[in-house]
Amino acid sequence: MTFYDVLAAHSWEDIRKAILQKTDRDVRRALAKSKRDLQDLMALLSPAAEPYLETMAQISHHLTLKRFGRTIQLYVPLYLSNECHNICTYCGFSFTNKISRKTLTPEEIREEARAIKQMGFEHILLVTGEAPAIVDFAYLKEALREVRPLFANISMEVQPLQTEEYRALLREGLYGVYIYQETYNEQRYPVYHVKGIKRNFRFRLETPDRLGQAGAYKIGLGVLLGLEDWRTDAWFMGLHLDYLRRMYWKTRFSISFPRLRPAHGVEVNGSTISDRELVQLITAFRLFDENVELVLSTREPAELRDHLIPLGITTMSAASRTQPGGYAAEKKELEQFEVADHRSPQEVAQQIEKQGYQPVWKDWDAHISLALEQ
Repeated sequence: MTFYDVLAAHSWEDIRKAILQKTDRDVRRALAKSKRDLQDLMALLSPAAEPYLETMAQISHHLTLKRFGRTIQLYVPLYLSNECHNICTYCGFSFTNKISRKTLTPEEIREEARAIKQMGFEHILLVTGEAPAIVDFAYLKEALREVRPLFANISMEVQPLQTEEYRALLREGLYGVYIYQETYNEQRYPVYHVKGIKRNFRFRLETPDRLGQAGAYKIGLGVLLGLEDWRTDAWFMGLHLDYLRRMYWKTRFSISFPRLRPAHGVEVNGSTISDRELVQLITAFRLFDENVELVLSTREPAELRDHLIPLGITTMSAASRTQPGGYAAEKKELEQFEVADHRSPQEVAQQIEKQGYQPVWKDWDAHISLALEQ
């Protein structure tokens, strides 16, 4: 059994209706609990929870301090390639978009890594489009070897791989993998994924299972907010998290909250989510799982990111460039999407400190876990 079997037992429309039918009483019951289940998550995501946003924020703040203290992990993405053989309606890397394509050479990877290291980062996220004929397993393995001497924590956000390939990358020093389903609505999924390997809904959905079987130290989940109904997608992501925690209990997990952003060849429309609803979503997940890492990227503007620091976020990117060669030699025409927070790492760190938190450049848990394996 995989999560696909679990998902198949639930109807998207039935869950959407159930969320909308949650009442004030359901919300108050969920808020009163010390341990919350999927029904409680449904209530906290519902419109009925909107009047309780301040209460949710206070509980979220308390739970986050208890588990993570006053710390915010900082990381930065390194885009290795914008080559992609998928046609996705929301992505600037989509195969049909007329942009310049670039895949970094080993020397260019080293140049980018050195530039990032000088910015102070110890946690790096390697990112590519999905072009297995160009950016294959061998390329990813070589890229990992190029950056490993410089960084204490290395994660990837790349095309789905097989279990044995993940095992091999973990032996090379890979710590975590972020794999976003974009939407859990299987019927609507092909509308956004027109062509390419990403069109295979089940193969992508089962990637966290393969990661768990490979022994990944951390698995990151996420949906693209702006495609389908955010409340329903978020509940299914909670269902996925609940399943993974039970199946792969030694693994750490994170949840990201990317909202659809402008990009070359992309029209931003669909199911919007307001800033207030984003706060509801973030705090609902903290109340659902006090141990999960909650990630916020530079897709969000600086002012909003600053306000969200005390409300449950544990991990933030800074100074992100969403194109290959973006740090050593910036080329904006290669971007995947436009970032909204353009501050330097030092400016982000200063704002974190201003709010009484400590910016953490190295994930000590990751460093210790990898050391024990070696």
